[in-house]
Amino acid sequence: MKTDELMVIKQAIVNEIEGYEFYKMAEKQADSEETKLALGHLSEEELTHIGYLKTLFNKMQEEDDAFSLAFLENPPSPGIYDWEKHHFAEKSIAVSIYGTAVNLEKASVEFYKEAREKSHHEAARKLYEMLINWEQVHLEQFSKAYKISMESWWDEQGFAPF
Repeated sequence: MKTDELMVIKQAIVNEIEGYEFYKMAEKQADSEETKLALGHLSEEELTHIGYLKTLFNKMQEEDDAFSLAFLENPPSPGIYDWEKHHFAEKSIAVSIYGTAVNLEKASVEFYKEAREKSHHEAARKLYEMLINWEQVHLEQFSKAYKISMESWWDEQGFAPF
């Protein structure tokens, strides 16, 4: 069972790295300093998550009861941003960035939910629940921004519904 949990954490690290790289790329596309700072902060948040997960992974390799060690210190929770205030040079870029962010976050939530359902270790299930919550915060933020960006883009294209 420990091997299964280690594999989940390894994949979680990869997921966070992908998020980090994506948010750094999106930061370069932003046209306001405020948006660049927000995306930069979000990418730093992903680095913090990577660090937490790597520490957890290392503890699990070294200790017999690693999951109890994992909860000695809670990871930082995701910051809350009002993504409605952030802008990109083109509405189509915003739609693409937010749409991709939504898909990344959805995939992470589903990954952790599946890991939680497959695990028979109560502490691991709690860990996966915490990771679901990390990603759910981002998913909700980006879903809202995506909807607003899409409506704005539709309007700009002249085919906004109703």
